[in-house]
Amino acid sequence: MLNVGALHEGFVLDHIKADKAMTIYHDLKLDKLDCTVAIIKNAKSHKMGVKDIIKVECPIENLDLDILGFIDHNITVNIIKDEKIVEKRILKLPKQITNVIKCKNPRCITSIEQGLDHVFILADPEKEVYRCKYCEEKYRGKRNK
Repeated sequence: MLNVGALHEGFVLDHIKADKAMTIYHDLKLDKLDCTVAIIKNAKSHKMGVKDIIKVECPIENLDLDILGFIDHNITVNIIKDEKIVEKRILKLPKQITNVIKCKNPRCITSIEQGLDHVFILADPEKEVYRCKYCEEKYRGKRNK
């Protein structure tokens, strides 16, 4: 039986689709934080069959919930204080994301102006479609699907 110690203060990302924990680890830049991170891959789940879990021992303020909501808004965020879950946050698709994905339109201003932020606006929440703020190029589909 695998035993990962309890968190005194931090957060647990639960219900991550199997084999996506490392992608999320890098996208959230958890490797840049000076804190303890435990990644559990292929954990048994009644709801999902198998899932990944990430446990992070640092304040939730260090986590960009917009990026996480964009990656997969079905992930559950459990906030831990004194080794107990004090809050569960439900994620949603962010209305705008900046510098998470890049516009693929070669004629977009972001291809010419190197320092310009890549900004995408949520255009269709049901289909999870985002559009570039500058040229309206469509970004459709998630990396986790």
